[in-house]
Amino acid sequence: MGVDTIIVEHLADDLSAELRVLRAPTVEYGVNTDHERTIPGNATLRRKTLLRALNDLTDAWEAGGIREFVFLTAHGHEGHQEALSTVITKGARVRVVDILAIDLSDLTVSGLGPLHGDEVDTSLLLHLAPDLVVMEKAQDYMITPEALRRYRRPSLRVPAASAGSIGRPSLASAEKGKAIYARIYSRIRDRIFLAPAPADD
Repeated sequence: MGVDTIIVEHLADDLSAELRVLRAPTVEYGVNTDHERTIPGNATLRRKTLLRALNDLTDAWEAGGIREFVFLTAHGHEGHQEALSTVITKGARVRVVDILAIDLSDLTVSGLGPLHGDEVDTSLLLHLAPDLVVMEKAQDYMITPEALRRYRRPSLRVPAASAGSIGRPSLASAEKGKAIYARIYSRIRDRIFLAPAPADD
């Protein structure tokens, strides 16, 4: 629980400290897929609820002089991404960065890409917040290629047979998490914050 928030907060804090970028408080809930069973602590906002909240916040910040917003997210659910990408401003630039959309396949063993509570998530937590991880309780849940394709769509729920994760968290390590975090950090810093500003139309 809270993995996406923990990862993004570390990233935002580090980027803010290095690049002197103003960092807003984290919005800790988003749009999520349903599960086949109730998982204590799991909750979701409707897409329009998240969108309205972000529209209100950016409207207030833009009125205070902010001219560019960068939304960082570690949550790839389609409805969540849609809410972030449809925020309306009067003139400020809005960019949405899915930090786990970066290719990490060469840094993992499973090669499945980032999945809920998998090798990537668990490795990042072992690097960033190792006191929150009990590796003895990590349970792999292998998923067929067909089920994986459906899982990536918003309609499929996390299977009831899963302990709450998809993929192979047992393959995680702090060293792997350090390498993954460094790749994410450098790509976002260089391509989002240090890239030349677009020319005015």
